[in-house]
Amino acid sequence: MITLGANQYGKAEVRLVHVRRAADRHEIRDLNVSVTLAGDMAATHLTGDNAAVLPTDSQKNTVYAFAREHGVGAPEEFAMRLARHFVDAGPTTHRARVGIEEYAWDRIPVTGHSFVRGGREVRTARVTRSAAGTHVVSGVRDMTVLKTTGSEFWGFAKDEYTTLPETRDRVLATTVHAEWRHRAGRVADWDASYAGVRGALLDAFAGTHSLSLQQTLYAMGSRVLTAYGEQICEIRLSLPNKHHIAVDLAPFGLDNPNEVFYAADRPYGLIEGTVRHDDAAPAEDAW
Repeated sequence: MITLGANQYGKAEVRLVHVRRAADRHEIRDLNVSVTLAGDMAATHLTGDNAAVLPTDSQKNTVYAFAREHGVGAPEEFAMRLARHFVDAGPTTHRARVGIEEYAWDRIPVTGHSFVRGGREVRTARVTRSAAGTHVVSGVRDMTVLKTTGSEFWGFAKDEYTTLPETRDRVLATTVHAEWRHRAGRVADWDASYAGVRGALLDAFAGTHSLSLQQTLYAMGSRVLTAYGEQICEIRLSLPNKHHIAVDLAPFGLDNPNEVFYAADRPYGLIEGTVRHDDAAPAEDAW
C-alpha cells in the first residue's frame, strides 16, 4: 500500500528591501523571506484538486503588501505577523513557518540616507505557528571569529592513524552558526535581544581560555543562557574549526614562533551542540 507522507509547500527567498523614510534619516531593512505552509493538502497531491492551495505567488504578494501596510521592523516581529496571517486566513492551513534572513547595511554618516553593506554575517529568524503554539527561533550565521592565542588542544585520543601534534598555543577560528529558541511572550525588543545575544557569544568566545572548540561551544551557549535565560530556553551552535596551520620555515633557515600560518579552508572539523535550560520543554517543530 502506498500513502502520502508529510508534505508542505511555500514560496522561497522572497527578496524584500524596505525603506522607512523619516525626515532626513532613513532606515533600511534588507530581508530574504521564505514561507512554508502545511495542512490538509492531500487532495492536491492525490487528485490534483487545488482548492486548499494558496498559490505561492499569493504568498509572495502578501510579503510585499504586509511590508507596506504594517512596516517591517525586527525580522522576528515581521515573521510572526505573516505566520499568524497564513494560519488564521486559511482553514486548511494548520502550520505556517516563516524564515527570514536579514542582511546588514551600515550608515554612511555624511547623509541620512546612504549606506554601505555590512559584514558577511547574516541575522536569521524563524517563526512556526500551529495548534501547538507559536515558536520563535532567532539566530546568526556566517559570523567569523578568530583569536590568536588562548587556545590549546592536547590529551586527545590517539590511534595508529593519528599524526596531529598536541599544542598548548594555537590560533582558534570558526564561523559561528547559532540559533536560539525564545520562551513564549518574553521578548519586548527583538533588536535589543539579538544585539545582546550576539555580544554574549562574542564575549564568551574571546574570554574563554579554550582547551577544545567543544569547550568553547558550551561556554558560548552557557553565557547566552546565563544572561538571557528569562527570554531564551535553548541554543544550538554549529562551529566549523577553521584550521590555521603554522608554516614550516626551517627549510629557509627561519624560525616560526607562531607568526606565519596557512589558513586551510577544507577539510575542517565541525563541532555542533545544544545547550539548554533544564526547564526547556521540547519543541522540535520550532527547529
